[in-house]
Amino acid sequence: MSRSFVEVAPDSHFPLQNLPYGVFRPRAGGPPRVGVAIGDFALDLAALDEAGLLAGTGAEGRGLFDRPALNALMAADRPTWRALRAALTRLLGADEPALRDSPALRDAALLPMAAVEPLLPAEVGDYTDFYSSRHHAANVGAMFRGPDHALPPSWLHLPIGYHGRSSSLVVGGTPVRRPRGQLRPAPGAGPGFGPTRQLDYELEVGLFVGPGNPLGRPVPIAEAEEQIFGLALVNDWSARDIQAWEYQPLGPFLAKSFATSLSPWVVPLAALEPFRVPGPPQEPAPLPYLRQPGPGSFDITLEARLNGELICASNFRHLYWSMAQQIAHHTSGGCNLRPGDLLASGTVSGPTPESRACLLERTWRGSEPLRLACGERVWLEDGDELALTAWCQGDGYRVGFGEVSGRVLEAL
Repeated sequence: MSRSFVEVAPDSHFPLQNLPYGVFRPRAGGPPRVGVAIGDFALDLAALDEAGLLAGTGAEGRGLFDRPALNALMAADRPTWRALRAALTRLLGADEPALRDSPALRDAALLPMAAVEPLLPAEVGDYTDFYSSRHHAANVGAMFRGPDHALPPSWLHLPIGYHGRSSSLVVGGTPVRRPRGQLRPAPGAGPGFGPTRQLDYELEVGLFVGPGNPLGRPVPIAEAEEQIFGLALVNDWSARDIQAWEYQPLGPFLAKSFATSLSPWVVPLAALEPFRVPGPPQEPAPLPYLRQPGPGSFDITLEARLNGELICASNFRHLYWSMAQQIAHHTSGGCNLRPGDLLASGTVSGPTPESRACLLERTWRGSEPLRLACGERVWLEDGDELALTAWCQGDGYRVGFGEVSGRVLEAL
């Protein structure tokens, strides 16, 4: 197994096999920088570029790393990403002296995580949230429409999604204010206005778009993964009572636009390749434009903790519609994706109660409250902290996503 000269704990999410990209600002001062995570350090790629250590990657000298977002790097092609990853793997390797044996450069470029402030990894122009877990869709549908009508007629034929609000994306660790909105206190009653009483989370995984496609030119399913720069964790905070009142017929609006949390580190697709697995069988077979050649999912363990206590353990492999299928369908009508666009998976629920990835499902709309050390919970309360994490388990190492957390603040 390849090792770095940087000490990395066996349970670290950021070994040499990962090298996720992110954007950070030194707490001592200075502009935002693009870097990669290695163990408990952030590696400043602008410093490496200025030292000439990225020559031959196709990324050198282009000003890709002294920026406040990853968009310019995301816009580069896959050969550039591949060459850059290979160069960083070599430079951080245990037997490579160029960075290891240069104390001045190492001190300038390799910063302790505690000394940097993580920022949103990209300037997200457009954000689409899918509804790709059959378990989640069936559970929610059964609650509201009964088991015989749980899935909408189109669900097994196409990846359903809606356009989210990119302006309210926040980096993990940012507190989330309980929203106010219009809601109906009881069936048949008139609406009122006030703080949501049914604040929820959704455990999701998002993909960041790389080069994108021209307007009017769909992305074929066989080429769809070429558009994926990397993956991050997403918490789609949701106000269920506001959502129930407003969502018909056009879907979520203010119930989800108040905040969506993102993890700061973006795991490259290349780091996930050893963990590729088939997704669930699809029946009926999708239309030809959605038929993916080869396995389209990944074995990614997903967890959610409420005030430190585990409330969900799921896996990305449960998603019915793959990321490639999401991209192929999204662009099938000619919609153009752009570098930095975010496509979220939707709630990644599994087949067991413990793998239901939101409180709406986990408590079965309040009929099965969770009994935790912090007290009984049906919905999130003010002061609660919700934290999501994810990783792939290798032989003696983990390729992880870090954490995305948020503490609930009272409504204004």
